[in-house]
Amino acid sequence: MAFISKKDRDRISEAIVAAERQTSGEIVAVLSAESASYFHVPFLWASLIALIVPWPLIYFTWWPVQWIYLVQLAVFFLILAITMPRPVRYRLVPAKIKRERAHRRAVEQFLVQNLHTTAGRTGVLIYVSVAERYAEIIADSGIQSKVPKETWQDLIDDLTAHIAAGESGEGFVHAVERSGKLLAKHFPPGSRDPDELPNHLIIIDEL
Repeated sequence: MAFISKKDRDRISEAIVAAERQTSGEIVAVLSAESASYFHVPFLWASLIALIVPWPLIYFTWWPVQWIYLVQLAVFFLILAITMPRPVRYRLVPAKIKRERAHRRAVEQFLVQNLHTTAGRTGVLIYVSVAERYAEIIADSGIQSKVPKETWQDLIDDLTAHIAAGESGEGFVHAVERSGKLLAKHFPPGSRDPDELPNHLIIIDEL
């Protein structure tokens, strides 16, 4: 993924390993090209516009129904072709829907990566979805009771600021390091802390 380099991936892995040495918690970083494909959106727009097309032709022309039907089909496929490319498709999706889809995917990844199974419920997910320009940190229940939401939001703001500046790798590293310090403060390493979750940046749906 051009969004992040191989060198940055290695740095993120090193940061995760270093952070988890200081705590009994687990940190997982996930980078997704998109949280949903939104393929239904071009079809929706093409269908709505194609449904409108026949009415002025019926009322203001003497065209036979076969011609009107062909024009309707042509408009449908034209609008579909115009709106199907990824950048156009994403622009047609309301921001609220993109945030909801990205949040849902983040929660799914929290479960898929087994963060909810950590001892003491001390798992932290750092999730970034490129297409939606969305970042979220999900902390399990054991952490939520000790770290206020404002602290996590500060980490997210720092992460998104680095991404906006073209420093995605640096943003992930900072987020991992700061998450590690928070975990270390409240959940120091124990005598038996199995490291069962991935210590590298997990990339899904590559662009």
